[in-house]
Amino acid sequence: MPRFEPHPARRPAIVSGASSGIGTATAYALAELGHPVALGARRVDECEAIAEKIRAEGGQAIAHFLDVSSTESVDAFVTAAEAAHGPTEIVISGAGDMDFALVHEMDPDRFEFQVDVHLGGTQRLAHRVVPGMIERTRGDFVVIGSDCAVEARPRAGAYIGAKTGLEALVRQMRMELEGTGVRASTVRPGPTQTAAGMDQPEEVVGPLLEDWIHWGLARHPYLLRASDIAAAAVSVVSAPRGAHIVLVEVQPEAPLRKNDDRKDQA
Repeated sequence: MPRFEPHPARRPAIVSGASSGIGTATAYALAELGHPVALGARRVDECEAIAEKIRAEGGQAIAHFLDVSSTESVDAFVTAAEAAHGPTEIVISGAGDMDFALVHEMDPDRFEFQVDVHLGGTQRLAHRVVPGMIERTRGDFVVIGSDCAVEARPRAGAYIGAKTGLEALVRQMRMELEGTGVRASTVRPGPTQTAAGMDQPEEVVGPLLEDWIHWGLARHPYLLRASDIAAAAVSVVSAPRGAHIVLVEVQPEAPLRKNDDRKDQA
């Protein structure tokens, strides 16, 4: 006899921050596996366009407005998702953005808001969804973390503190959920090409990159694709019951060295 009942073939999923980047790629990846997906973000028009594409390709998807800084919005989103697809089996918590600044120069309200979106938003989702998972004795709660949580970067504003706190929150949840059948996990991306922080002016990005190079945090120019992180998230939730993938860190491979360079290092 197996120690655990296997996952259902159909596992309703909700994705926060689904309007672009990692959230979008993960929604597509889950839908390709046959899981119904609810896409949530403040840019609901973008989510609806993604949901339409998923449906056109034979998948199940809905889009709904989601502001993770609002408990009422989180409740409305999950309620709509579960009315459409059934009880939530998978959560991908990825809402957030980057707002670059030196800590001592960042407006405190901007700092607080960014922490609330990353950290508070994840707790709001957990508060709404995890009790039902516990009752059904199964579920995956996956948080998109960051390698910034273990290697800080200057000029990243509240992002470092928020992501560090977020990964600590997941470690705490893992202890609290032990024995419930619910798995709390972190997918930790390295440098990834997404829309996050890409609207910053040159006078902000220039000094930031100089500081990152100074501290040895920009070893090469290659970035991950959002689909790389989606693949990691899918591997986490697809692990058979009885196996818990606690943390996956994904880093971009460096450019291949030329043959002459490799011979020099031999």
